[in-house]
Amino acid sequence: MSAYDPKYDALIDAQTWAFIRETESWYPPDAVDLTIVEQRAVYNRMCKAFHAGHPAGVVAKDDVIAGQHNIPVRRYTMEESGAAQVVYLHGGGFVVGGLESHDDVCAEICAGTGFDVTSVDYRLSPEHPFPQDYEDALAAAQHQAAGKPLVLVGDSAGGNLCAAVAAACAGHANAPVGQVIIYPVLGTAGSTPSAAEHAFAPMLTAAGMAFYAKIRSDGRPERVDGPRFSPLRAQAFAGLPPTIAISAECDPLADDAALYCQAINAAGGRALHIREAGLVHGYLRARHRADRAGRSFARILKAVSTLGQRVWPDHL
Repeated sequence: MSAYDPKYDALIDAQTWAFIRETESWYPPDAVDLTIVEQRAVYNRMCKAFHAGHPAGVVAKDDVIAGQHNIPVRRYTMEESGAAQVVYLHGGGFVVGGLESHDDVCAEICAGTGFDVTSVDYRLSPEHPFPQDYEDALAAAQHQAAGKPLVLVGDSAGGNLCAAVAAACAGHANAPVGQVIIYPVLGTAGSTPSAAEHAFAPMLTAAGMAFYAKIRSDGRPERVDGPRFSPLRAQAFAGLPPTIAISAECDPLADDAALYCQAINAAGGRALHIREAGLVHGYLRARHRADRAGRSFARILKAVSTLGQRVWPDHL
C-alpha cells in the first residue's frame, strides 16, 4: 500500500508507482519547502537521472534568439529539414527547468515527427516573474513562425505558455497551425472537481500549484486574473488553432485541459481532450518505464505530426 490515499492503489499500476517512487527519490514531495536554489538543484539531478539520450540521427545545437532580451534555445534537427517547426515550452512550475530538463523529450519529438524542434529557455520566477516568461515564449514563437507551419508543444507550465501564445497570435498571418499541450495549468486556481479530488495526488498537489502560482505572480493577485497568466479566464476563445490537450487522470490539473477544449469547441474551433487513465502529473519521464506513459507519448507524437501537416487526426 502507498502513503497516499488508498484510491490511488487501484488507479495507478505497478509500473507507474515505480516511476513515482524513483522520482521521489530525487525530487521529494516536500521539495516546495526547499529554497529555490535547492529546488533547482534536486530537479536538475532528477532530470539527469531520467535522461534517455537522443535517438540516432538527431542533431542538437544551442543558439540564442537575439532581441531586447536574448533567449537561449536549443534546436533539434534531422539530416533533412523538417516540414514543420515545433516550439517546445518546458514545464517546471515557471520556477525550475530549462534546456536540459526536457532535452531528451525534444529530441524524441524531432525523431518521431521529422519536424524541427526549438526548445525555449524562457526566464524563470522568482527572479523574472510574469510576464517575462510569457514575453520570451511569445518572442520565440514569433521568431520561428516564418517559413514553416508552426506547432506549439508544452507540458504543465509550458502548456500554459502555449495557450497564452496561441491566443496572442490568433488571426496573424504566421499563427500556429496547432498546439499540443500536456497536463497544462490553465488558471482554474484549484476550483475544479479534479483539484478537489486529487488535491493530494502523487507528483503534484493543490498546495504545490498554489505555491508556484504565488511565486510566478510575484504575490500580485491581480496578475492571476488576466488571460495571459490564466488562459481559461479569457473572454473569448475564437480563432485559436486546432488543439489537442492531454491530461493525467490522477492530477489536480486534469480538468484544466478538459475545460479549455470545451471552450475552444464552443467558440467554433477544434479541440480534443484526452484524459490518460491512471497516469500522474509529470508522466512524460515515465514514457520508457511505464506502458501507459509510453502509449500516451505515442499519441502525443501522432498529434504533433498530424497537426504539423495541417491534418486533424482521425484517432489517437
